[in-house]
Amino acid sequence: MSDLPEYVDGLPNICGSEDLIAKTHAQGSVYLPQSGIDFGNIQSAFAIALHMQQPLIPAGGEDLHTAAIISNLKYMMDNQHIGDNHNAPVFHWCYKRIGELVPQLVDEGKNPRVMLDYSGCLLHGLRDMGLDDVFDALKRVTIDPHYRRCVEWLGNTWSHAVAPSTPAQDYRLHVQAWRHHFAAIFGLEALSRVKGFSPAEMALPNHPDVFYEFVKTLKENNYQWVLVQEHSVEQPEEGGHSRQPHIPHRLVATNSKGESASIIAIIKTQGSDTKLVAQMQPYYEAQGLGRQELKGQAIPPLVTQIGDGENGGVMMNEFPGKFMEVMREATGSPTPAVNVSEYLEYLETLGFKEADFPALQPVQQKKIWDNFEAGAGPEKLEKLIEELQHNDPQFNMEGGSWTNNISWVQGYENVLGPMERVSALFSERVLGRAGIATSEYRYRNALYYLLMIQTSCYRYWGQGIWTDYARELCQRAEAILEHDFKDVAA
Repeated sequence: MSDLPEYVDGLPNICGSEDLIAKTHAQGSVYLPQSGIDFGNIQSAFAIALHMQQPLIPAGGEDLHTAAIISNLKYMMDNQHIGDNHNAPVFHWCYKRIGELVPQLVDEGKNPRVMLDYSGCLLHGLRDMGLDDVFDALKRVTIDPHYRRCVEWLGNTWSHAVAPSTPAQDYRLHVQAWRHHFAAIFGLEALSRVKGFSPAEMALPNHPDVFYEFVKTLKENNYQWVLVQEHSVEQPEEGGHSRQPHIPHRLVATNSKGESASIIAIIKTQGSDTKLVAQMQPYYEAQGLGRQELKGQAIPPLVTQIGDGENGGVMMNEFPGKFMEVMREATGSPTPAVNVSEYLEYLETLGFKEADFPALQPVQQKKIWDNFEAGAGPEKLEKLIEELQHNDPQFNMEGGSWTNNISWVQGYENVLGPMERVSALFSERVLGRAGIATSEYRYRNALYYLLMIQTSCYRYWGQGIWTDYARELCQRAEAILEHDFKDVAA
């Protein structure tokens, strides 16, 4: 049973119980006691995560300015004659099939593992479409003690916002809203077991002040580890990539004021090809690895991959059979499937703490720290960044992600401009004023629009209808903030 209502006044429950959500986190090991894996006798392990996302769009009608907000999946379902929209029914199955495959394997006596990363706007869209079968299937493997050891949920931003170009205060609201919404769907106990975070698009901010706020936000929201793309991080001393990408690391953030924060990082290796997960490549890579030394102890390395759980023919069609085959073969083998949190819980039993893992930082930060006086402040940092950019055209503070050929900032001015105006207005009218409760309808409605417009899809898919969608939603958001909060206008 859920401890919070899933909807309040017709809106997804994304705010209003912040104190309760903040206090919801597990103490000690929650996965390892029921793991069934003899970690002391394995040589290596692998982990896979499935990422799922569909944005909300103003497409429920012919007139863009009056169209209802619906899930992109709903639009695909209703327009299967256009492009690849005929895949919509398969997508529907993809969103629920882990809830069918895992119980089948467990009932066979196998020990499968998978991590799930669903955006909040996808979950809302599925419920709005009446696809309750998806939730029934997912709740089974999330809540039922017989199956839940096999499935680990990863936190995300509610509307799949990317960290490098989302204002820090808004990013924090996304993180909080996802946890709030997840608890309303699956319950507080299930939320207490959410320890890992999966950044949208694997996008990691590398501006020191933005990155510090990113790590601080995760730690303040009870996350213990974060998944990162190997090419988005570097070693502080040398600036190169990690020499041991298959062991946990410590992601260190330091801002211009000299404040520091850190979080455990699990490195996602290889590229962004969804086929790597669909064909269970991490299992075969892990089979070729042996134990590695860390602080004088030999530990099993962990090969970790994440991929879209619904996109691409291989994922849609070949993944289920390959998943079943590999999970059957890996059960009880020297290279089992694991989830990251149970792996980290095992390392804790060996005495490892976050401080014991080798340090990493976002790419290109070494160039800053080699030329920056610690604690010199934001003005001197910005001046240094300008100098570095002037002297090196390859230097940028736009962050790193699963692909190095996409900027989450450049080329999106016609979208980012309206988004920034909404963000500024929300900050001024809502966050900057006392006496506005997060449980009020007007707050929840304004937050819903703020989060919705910041989805990465409005940038990733480029110009055309997607930017039209974004601008329309921004106009609606501005109108809501102007009308519903006119009593707090300056």
